[in-house]
Amino acid sequence: MSDSLVSHSNSLNNSSPNNTSSLTEWLNYMQHIHVSAIDMGLSRVLPVAEALAVVQSAKDDAYVFTVAGTNGKGSTTAVIAQMCQAAGYKTALYQSPHLSVFNERVRINGEMVSDETLINAFSKVEAARLKCDLTLSFFEMTTLAALLIFAEADCDVWVLEVGLGGRLDVVNIIDPDMAVITNIAIDHVDWLGDNVEAIGAEKAGILRDGISVIYGAAEMPNSVQQTIDKHQATCYQVGKDFSYRENDASTWQYSNAAVTLQLPRPALSLTNTANALSAVLASPLEIDIDAIEQALQTVKLAGRFDYREVYERQWLFDVAHNEQGVEFLLAQLLPLWQQHLAKKNTASQHSATQPTIKILFSMLGDKDIDKVVQRLTTAGLPISDWFIAEIDYPRAATTEQLQGILAKYINSDQIHTFARLPEATNAVVDSSQPQDLIVVCGSFHTIGEALSTLETR
Repeated sequence: MSDSLVSHSNSLNNSSPNNTSSLTEWLNYMQHIHVSAIDMGLSRVLPVAEALAVVQSAKDDAYVFTVAGTNGKGSTTAVIAQMCQAAGYKTALYQSPHLSVFNERVRINGEMVSDETLINAFSKVEAARLKCDLTLSFFEMTTLAALLIFAEADCDVWVLEVGLGGRLDVVNIIDPDMAVITNIAIDHVDWLGDNVEAIGAEKAGILRDGISVIYGAAEMPNSVQQTIDKHQATCYQVGKDFSYRENDASTWQYSNAAVTLQLPRPALSLTNTANALSAVLASPLEIDIDAIEQALQTVKLAGRFDYREVYERQWLFDVAHNEQGVEFLLAQLLPLWQQHLAKKNTASQHSATQPTIKILFSMLGDKDIDKVVQRLTTAGLPISDWFIAEIDYPRAATTEQLQGILAKYINSDQIHTFARLPEATNAVVDSSQPQDLIVVCGSFHTIGEALSTLETR
């Protein structure tokens, strides 16, 4: 460890929060105890994890699902957890990032853990960190705290979402019993590489010898297949070992070599649901059809094709933030728009104003904004207006940056610019009609700020 890191760590030792500090104070503190927000690698994390005994606890006492991939991790983990919980297993779910409150990241049996539980875990992680004389990033600290909470709660099943990549992500200190790779696309190129082979190798780094892996895309990079072969893992791939199709608006069909199931349609993507179901069915857990059906009828995840009515307006919140994510969004949005249009036209036959789509949009500056905007503007949807603003996050794209990219594809009078997202959120409410559909997308942070604004408006 470098002298600068030791100095940085020691300079903060005297200002550590304690059990009487608030959750906000702890979160603010942990954002500043390491020199960088993202610092991939496990060498600093492992000694602290061993001091906390979280690795051994997972190995001895729990069945672990680990989910990696470019898109769909949140929905996939949510469905797995809901099925396990419905079958009677005490189920831990770790996801990131959160939309509104940090507690969303750490759930047991579907319930967010309390501030008190988090603060207690942060205190123990901080004590172990100081004992090891190491600095950890915010994500490393908070992930270790989540794992410690699951261990202390003696959960039967752990469902873990990888934060970034796989091989070097802190979640990967835990050996999975079942791995899921949802898909692989270009994203996070500064950390994972700029091609699917490099990215695939990183995400396949969650595999272990002899385990099962669900691969949820039709195309598999060679790097992933090579890692599967190296570990002699059993792979179940969509289109080869399992398949699914939509029956109608309320049912769908899942098939593998052993079963064909007619199931209620969930509120989440069928692609991610099929991957999750494949993982559950390939596990040794006892989860019957009643638990599966119950889970599909109740599972939900804020910000993932999240359709709701707020202030007499119809809203669709989706965290799509890269080209593949937008493809998933559009595949579900196009039929939804047709249903919305039919319903609104029937309800307001005599209205002179036709329903349109208005988009509330912002992204992080290190994402491929151009590709996302191009795909949204060429999808054939009647998008009348874009409301754009900078989100409150260090890596946020500026309003000017967003405006410059949008101006390449649409008329300037369709672009409404604001300094901050709360202003844009209020403006889209005031500028829309009840028959319109407001789509909010581009980032977890975009969804979170929009929801927060609507809650306090």
